[in-house]
Amino acid sequence: MCQEHDIPNIGVAPVAEHPRIGSDGESEEASAASDDSHLLPESDISKRLSLPADLHIPESFLAKQASASNAAVVEAPLTRASRRQSLSEIGFGRSETYVKLDKLGEGTYATVFKGRSRLTESLVALKEIRLEHEEGAPCTAIREVSLLKELRHANIVTLHDIVHTEKSLTLVFEYLDRDLKQYMDSCGGVLSINNVKLFLFQLLRGLAYCHKRRILHRDLKPQNLLINDRGELKLADFGLARAKSVPTKTYSNEVVTLWYRPPDVLLGSTEYSTPIDMGVGCIFCEMASGRPLFPGSTVEDQLRLIFRTLGIPTDETWPNISSNEEFLAYKFDQRAPEQLVTRAPRLDTEGIDLLANFLKYDARSRLSAQEAMQHSYLRKFWTAAMRLPDTASIFTISWIQLTKDPGSRTGATNAKGQESHGSDKRHSVIL
Repeated sequence: MCQEHDIPNIGVAPVAEHPRIGSDGESEEASAASDDSHLLPESDISKRLSLPADLHIPESFLAKQASASNAAVVEAPLTRASRRQSLSEIGFGRSETYVKLDKLGEGTYATVFKGRSRLTESLVALKEIRLEHEEGAPCTAIREVSLLKELRHANIVTLHDIVHTEKSLTLVFEYLDRDLKQYMDSCGGVLSINNVKLFLFQLLRGLAYCHKRRILHRDLKPQNLLINDRGELKLADFGLARAKSVPTKTYSNEVVTLWYRPPDVLLGSTEYSTPIDMGVGCIFCEMASGRPLFPGSTVEDQLRLIFRTLGIPTDETWPNISSNEEFLAYKFDQRAPEQLVTRAPRLDTEGIDLLANFLKYDARSRLSAQEAMQHSYLRKFWTAAMRLPDTASIFTISWIQLTKDPGSRTGATNAKGQESHGSDKRHSVIL
């Protein structure tokens, strides 16, 4: 049966404890079960793991299949059942369809491989989740599949296929070359401001699409943002994401890697919604400055770093904080906020204003993803991309392209002048 599990790259320790934190802000301890670690009926599991009825098959592949078999055009539309049967006959949903290549990473319950599809000859990422016979499919995997089957967006990783056997569940994703953390490392932490804006805008575009559908990602961090050589950024790892159907519903506060957690969640708040994206501000600042904004080692240390930069919150900046028992228990010294420009000196006035709006203490006052895209700092991208279909990349706009990063290491460049790092491996991004 379905049961929550503790895959390292998505786990965070309970707020009240002091976990060991690795060099990238990851907790080195297993996470506690979230508030939804209930068992799912086998029938529900089978339904949610089945191939999506509208699974996209590349036109080139269909043309090749039709040519090879001299197949006649089907005039009547397929039923859901017949379509699933047809997909199975083609090879979707079958383990033999995919060839494992390099291992990209391994966790407690899952291993990720670079792979190749025998159907399309394209590269894929194979997220292989080991199943215990008594427990069945983990809840995080069920949730990830259920959400990704419904999401079709240029800035969200595509789930191509699902292979469910007695011993394993394999999620077949599109393959992207690296994650944002690896990209920043390859540039020595010095990205061009143009590229900072491009990545930030794409992150916001993907989040706005999720939020419009009342889906909260809940685990924003550079390791969960994938990037290809073209510069397309895509949200990945929806294992902790939740569909937020009821506006007042509370959720577990065991979410978001420590360095990217907002202070209200650090202090135990479970009342949050789409403006939770203080983590976007942390990622934005990290791209612009080349270093994490709040690299805390424990919850208390994390709060201290936040308060040192943003100042000790007051009832004016954070309503009712003076009566918050968790906050009062820490006994932080009073201090004034720093100038944000000292943390990100490469940002101009508009960039600092956008960053400040992401980092507000009061969650209700933070910018939403949709509002942030329309901020003056990103307005030229918003004006150009606002009418694009959800599935269209912003790089279909002729003048939008990556520029050479000042910190790029010497190496081959792709067609757009961007350094290529095709040999890089992702070790944590979709575990």
